[in-house]
Parts: sequence; structure tokens; C-alpha cells
Amino acid sequence: MAGLEAGLGCVKTHGKEAGKTVVVLEFDKKTGFAVVVGPFVKKKKCNFRHLMPLGKTVAVKKNMDRKEIAEILK
Repeated sequence: MAGLEAGLGCVKTHGKEAGKTVVVLEFDKKTGFAVVVGPFVKKKKCNFRHLMPLGKTVAVKKNMDRKEIAEILK
């Protein structure tokens, strides 16, 4: 998906975390999966079709955890 990159803020649209805000840590164009983490979402793989971009980008590192993401999103 064009425009999906590390640091992009999104909202999950499917699954038990639907409606929760997450940040993309990395995106694999071959598989179509992104690694996401959010204040109320553990770090996990997610299909890019289950994400709705918010248009905001933050600086992230691959090893960030939920607490660090929560501080950035305040």
C-alpha cells in the first residue's frame, strides 16, 4: 500500500482492538503486513487492510514498547 510507512499513526478497523490507535513500526511490502503497537495494543503483525491511516507521522524505532508510544501520542 502506498503511503504506509514507519511512524504513521493509524486506527485498527478489524479485530478485538478495532477502534484503537496504533503506530506502524515497520511495513513489509511483499507480505502486506505491518508491525504495529499502541497504548492499548501489544506489538503485533497486522494486515495493512485492517488499518486506517490518520495522516500523522511520529519518529519511531523498531524496539519501542507501549509506554513509549503512549508518551509520544499524548
